[in-house]
Amino acid sequence: MTCRRRNVGPRTRYVVGALVAGLLTMLSAACTGDGKVTTDGFTVGLLLPSREAPRWENSDKPLIEQQVKQLCPHCNVTYANAGGDSTAQRQQMIAMITTGVRVLVLGATDNRAQRSSVQAAHDAGVPVVAYDRLADGPVSGYVSFDGVQVGILQGRALLRAMHAPAKDRTIVMMNGDPTSPNAALFKRGALSVLRARVRIGRSYDTPGWSPNNANANMSAAISALGPGRIDGVLAANDAMAAGVISALKSAHVRRLPPVTGQDADLDAVQRIVNGEQLMTVYKSFRAEAEAAAAMAVALGRGEELHTIATTTIDSPTTRHIPSVLLTPVAVTTANIKQTLVKDGVYTIAQICPPHLRTACTKAGLTP
Repeated sequence: MTCRRRNVGPRTRYVVGALVAGLLTMLSAACTGDGKVTTDGFTVGLLLPSREAPRWENSDKPLIEQQVKQLCPHCNVTYANAGGDSTAQRQQMIAMITTGVRVLVLGATDNRAQRSSVQAAHDAGVPVVAYDRLADGPVSGYVSFDGVQVGILQGRALLRAMHAPAKDRTIVMMNGDPTSPNAALFKRGALSVLRARVRIGRSYDTPGWSPNNANANMSAAISALGPGRIDGVLAANDAMAAGVISALKSAHVRRLPPVTGQDADLDAVQRIVNGEQLMTVYKSFRAEAEAAAAMAVALGRGEELHTIATTTIDSPTTRHIPSVLLTPVAVTTANIKQTLVKDGVYTIAQICPPHLRTACTKAGLTP
């Protein structure tokens, strides 16, 4: 997969958010102005991949629904979650095409497995916005985060925590689902930082991003390497970090090694505050949902995406896909308040239940 960025000038971490906010205002005005709104309604199909990571149901779904409604008050969203089953997702896509959705937002379970379904949508005149994961086939737009940068953030945090480079340090890599193109990007980014700087004792690809699979793999790594000889764990997301940490505790590891994560799940943030997880990668699901909703509404109206996309991406099957790639942010105890709390993802009360009050006070998380 290759990326071609247009020269869009100096950027800060939140510039894309500002771009999308302006775009929302413009599209909302188009949807409500000059008496044309009443003929504007259509249905957007939203397909998300699983329930393993809390983000899909708790963040992405409601945010996309809200943003579509804001941009186009007479539009509707019909929703399906594949539960990690690619066959089920293909059936859900065909059902939505058959029932007359005008545009699809697809978080694919498997980028290759959905190629025929994306082609079927294209043949039926239904554009597809690939959401968070770049599906194969003739997709019309793509919204995600810079996956390589996610891995780089995780790898750098792990090196700092282990006071590396030190080639005698041993880590375990708990990578994502091998069918996910994002997992390959995360792994590539992490390896670009870690390779030749530490010893990778064991590396696992984790089907379904499953915490249970991560737990089993971590238990195997502990048995092979020894409970006291693992200096760090590169866990690709927070759900797998939970499985890793559970395995370490079950093995009676007294001092937990640094463990990375991604997605800023609430329980992961609490583990960070409590000193059990090193960090997570925060990806603003609101910014991602806003960009996807803007693409979906524009495509539903038959409009081009050149005012929304900030770059183009090539997939194995399709070239020059209009895309928005957002910037991920590393989160530790030092910046929870400046990122997750400031952005309204969680309140301090949510992060700090009674048993974490002392740790929260130490981390500066007070009302």
